[in-house]
Amino acid sequence: MKLHGYYRSSTSYRLRIALELKGLDYEYVPVNLLTSEQKGQAFTSRNPFGSVPLLEADGRDRAQSMAQLEWLDEAYPENPLLPADVEYRYTARELAYAIATELHAPLNLPVLKYLANEYGKSQDEIGVWYRHWLARTLEPLEARLAQLGTGDFLFDKPGFFEVCLLPQVYNAQRFAFDFGAMPHITRIEQACLALPAFQRAHPDNQIDNPERK
Repeated sequence: MKLHGYYRSSTSYRLRIALELKGLDYEYVPVNLLTSEQKGQAFTSRNPFGSVPLLEADGRDRAQSMAQLEWLDEAYPENPLLPADVEYRYTARELAYAIATELHAPLNLPVLKYLANEYGKSQDEIGVWYRHWLARTLEPLEARLAQLGTGDFLFDKPGFFEVCLLPQVYNAQRFAFDFGAMPHITRIEQACLALPAFQRAHPDNQIDNPERK
């Protein structure tokens, strides 16, 4: 199994966490988004979406991180990301897809480049854009977690929701988003980062991170 991704890509980060939580061996293959390697013919011939992650598994190239996560849970049922109870599965999906569908699209690298290149927006102005859309989803997400009375994780262990949450929190912190009024999200993030699976998947520890020690 090979995971083609970029160290700071939130979707690549999702897959790294999932593979680590499920205990699956994989080879990490860096794809440089800053040089648009994912848009080159060699890559798009395998993934027409021209995006990461690309998961090379069981004789097939698989695109789109949320579909990859669901496939991993079905193809490799040990250490499931989704709980057995149908209502718990719904709750995990409700929160995870809020992040994946409401935040990833407006905050993705191509959008941020478009704002800079086509509209001449400064980094400070792009930061305002970024934090606005984060608040639009993370504030109700925090409220839902409060309603559910969550502890260190959404359920008894990290899974589908945490796989999506941690990369988004990481990116939000890069853009100086204030989590001061979000104790549930903060607690879950801290509990996850204390676990070896999340530490191994973290962008700081990837071979394509230029600041990796």
